[in-house]
Amino acid sequence: MEPAEGLGALGLHGDEEIIEVVELGPPGPDDLAEEMEDVDFEDEGADEPDAEAWDSEDDEGVEDGMEVQDDSEVTFSLHSASVFCVSLDPKTNTLVVTGGEDDKAFVWRVSDGELLFECSGHKDSVTCAGFSHDSVFVATGDMSGLIKVWRVDAKEEVWSFEVGDLEWMEWHPQAHVLLAGTADGNTWMWKIPSGDCKTFQGPACPATCGRILPDGKRAVVGYEDGTMRIWDLKQGTSLHVLKGQDGHQDPLTCVASNQDGSLIMTGSVDCHAKLINSATGKVVCVFKMETVAPKAPIGEGEEAESNSVESLGFCNVMPLAAVGYLDGTLAIYDLSTQSLRHKCQHESGIVQLLWEESSAVVYTCSLDGAVRLWDARSGKMISEYRGHSAEILDFAVNKDASIVVTTSGDHQAKVFCVQRPDR
Repeated sequence: MEPAEGLGALGLHGDEEIIEVVELGPPGPDDLAEEMEDVDFEDEGADEPDAEAWDSEDDEGVEDGMEVQDDSEVTFSLHSASVFCVSLDPKTNTLVVTGGEDDKAFVWRVSDGELLFECSGHKDSVTCAGFSHDSVFVATGDMSGLIKVWRVDAKEEVWSFEVGDLEWMEWHPQAHVLLAGTADGNTWMWKIPSGDCKTFQGPACPATCGRILPDGKRAVVGYEDGTMRIWDLKQGTSLHVLKGQDGHQDPLTCVASNQDGSLIMTGSVDCHAKLINSATGKVVCVFKMETVAPKAPIGEGEEAESNSVESLGFCNVMPLAAVGYLDGTLAIYDLSTQSLRHKCQHESGIVQLLWEESSAVVYTCSLDGAVRLWDARSGKMISEYRGHSAEILDFAVNKDASIVVTTSGDHQAKVFCVQRPDR
């Protein structure tokens, strides 16, 4: 059964406003940027990165003595605080960008951890970093909202802009266009490197997560008030809004789409994952997880419920979706039957999950510092990799699923070579 057709036929909620979907014609990446209005932006002076000053050889990492086992092949130790984000260059999968609490971002080589250049000039924790679709540019963004774009081959800054406090940032899948969500509820879109700009005004609360859909014409953005909007990137209009009963009761934490963009999934602090038909904006079904009482005492400022959806994603080769929860549950849902297929338990909270591109294998990283591979068909763990002495905060998997790059609270990034017995 084709999940998109079968699910799309279900209209469970008939009381929401439906806005007509505008046909935009065949996707032309440059058309997107051509219609954007020009706005003034502050052009920060380009800092020349001094790659020579950094030497990744013999650089001692942080050693807490917690972990003896280290399954990694390469360790990158130039960060002096927690490393928050990582991205692999999509074209060759040979370069990595990492950003951290030390206000620094580095572009380095996967094969040996050698530094290519530092993305200098940030004054706050670098929480977002990523390469453009063709690996020509790399963008780095810090918490305060300073975003910088660097040309990779020239190792030089080509553009910068300052927005409000940054929540998330993502490159367009087909064009040199950058999207970012901020704490004031706005989503920004720029053409790089010209800086032509467009904004999409959300509710007066943070735009907590966002994703450009595979057609390159629409983006889905989640907000702190539990609402979700699907935006038309060319027209700058909102195609669908999910709020109230159709939205979430708590802030959204993550969004994902399937390979053809027909289905969207949203995750929230309310522990629900909602499956949405992107063409109609209708909620197809809601995946709910029974909340489990927290095992440990609650820290300051935390609420009694310590569970939430932290990450989610669709399998490309089977009608399956995975949802990772803060209580350590990995739930595999069958989209054909809209039912729970497997529950895979972790000792500690799941930070992020990623599916392999061409198989039903899902990867998780968690607060216990391990990366695990799960067979979504059987629900069994295939293997686990350790090496960090603190929680893993982000990770990336290369195209052929042979390498995993992780970043951690132990100030290090690591490269693991993934051995799979079924290959």
